[in-house]
Amino acid sequence: MAAHCVSKVELSISCSNLLDKDVGSKSDPLCVLLQSVGDDKWSEVERTERVKNCQDPEFSTKLHIDYHFEKVQKLKFGVYDIDNKSVDLKDDDFLGGFECTLGQIVSSRKITRPLQLKAAKPAGKGTITVSEEVKDNRAVVMEVEAKNLDKKDMFGKSDPFLEFFKQEEDGKWQLVHRTEVIKNNLNPSWKKFMVSLHTFCSGDLNKPIKVSKGFYAQSDNNFYLHTVFQLEAQYSFLDYVMGGCQINFTVGIDFTGSNGDPRSPDSLHYLSPNGVNQYLSAIWSVGQVVQDYDTDKLFPAFGFGAQVPPNFQVSHEFPLNFNPNSPYCQGVQGIVDAYRMVLPQIRLYGPTNFSPIINHVARIASGAAQQPNAAQYFVLLIITDGEITDLDQTRQSIVNSSKLPMSIIIVGVGEADFKAMEFLDGDNGVLKSVTGEPVARDIVQFVPFKQFASAPKEALAQSVLAEVPNQLVSYFKMRNMAPVNPPSPVK
Repeated sequence: MAAHCVSKVELSISCSNLLDKDVGSKSDPLCVLLQSVGDDKWSEVERTERVKNCQDPEFSTKLHIDYHFEKVQKLKFGVYDIDNKSVDLKDDDFLGGFECTLGQIVSSRKITRPLQLKAAKPAGKGTITVSEEVKDNRAVVMEVEAKNLDKKDMFGKSDPFLEFFKQEEDGKWQLVHRTEVIKNNLNPSWKKFMVSLHTFCSGDLNKPIKVSKGFYAQSDNNFYLHTVFQLEAQYSFLDYVMGGCQINFTVGIDFTGSNGDPRSPDSLHYLSPNGVNQYLSAIWSVGQVVQDYDTDKLFPAFGFGAQVPPNFQVSHEFPLNFNPNSPYCQGVQGIVDAYRMVLPQIRLYGPTNFSPIINHVARIASGAAQQPNAAQYFVLLIITDGEITDLDQTRQSIVNSSKLPMSIIIVGVGEADFKAMEFLDGDNGVLKSVTGEPVARDIVQFVPFKQFASAPKEALAQSVLAEVPNQLVSYFKMRNMAPVNPPSPVK
């Protein structure tokens, strides 16, 4: 089950040099936030207060909106001159506005844009500053050990465990954590555990905590419990992104012969009269979301499984622009253009090897991992039509990559058997290398494109990107890395 990243973000709005629409006084501006609901329709989210007689308002009312990493959330900000008590804005003068995505705001922390009037020059400027909703991101970290337990005590046959409870408002006790059971041990030392402060004590350090009833039972022996207790910050995906972490997007495209001759309408690489196919649809769907989190919008794009000019040798790691020194494409459109350009110049061949392209991104991610900060994370999108040939090598590559700041998304196109891809996903168990080494964390997400054939175009990205936020957080948590610019601590 995918865990969607949903957070509430808070937007602060200010404007400068607004138009004067009132006679004899300055305008009385108000800002309204609208969100796209598709088909060029917009729904109001919230609005600020009205500021009287002001061309340079700084609105005190903050605007709040749910943030979803896996969606392109199109927003529209409109500023109006309010001269009546009606909530309907149709009878108020429009002072200007602009459109952007929530991803652009979050990744930049602060954006300033000209306010546009229809068929007119800019009418002042608007500035939006974003901060994640005030929250307590602290977590309780505990290490517990016991000494000289008696076999007759509450732990039964010397298989001890502990349970921690917090007291609710109605006086009832709610279980908040249970340690693991340690078999046949009179001096147990439980694994260090972390629980959010909200879960552990509702954020109140003075709230009573009860350790399972048996903990207080008398024993024939003198035994004691030793506890190490500390508070640590528990950072969210937004903390890292707003703190300066860039998400680098790379694409790997399957050009093996099983796709079929691109000139044939039966081929998965065949471009329909409107210039699209499943490969391009996947690139657009995922790329449009991820591009908001990369400042330079330069995306490496590679192909594998084709014979490439000039010698037409098989390559499993060739840049779509044929420039190995600079394999970057400008934006998602640049990837699409490079794909269309390279298609008639190569010969589809085989086999279907994933490990070279995974290792390519892993080498770059390994360099970023040497830096002592949470500044870079990598997302590799692989689009393929069939069964993987180098499964054992790919398993090892994924295990190695799980220790690095990267995630792998695999989209399967066509009607092939994708059992190997589902195996790599690891949802039904922990993926291991051939030698038995398990992944350090889950980094692979696989979806078959055909599941989304009749779904809204946004559905594919929402499915494959839903796990990326937690994967990013799990990596930096594993490395004990705070955001480059961490949020202000909770007082």
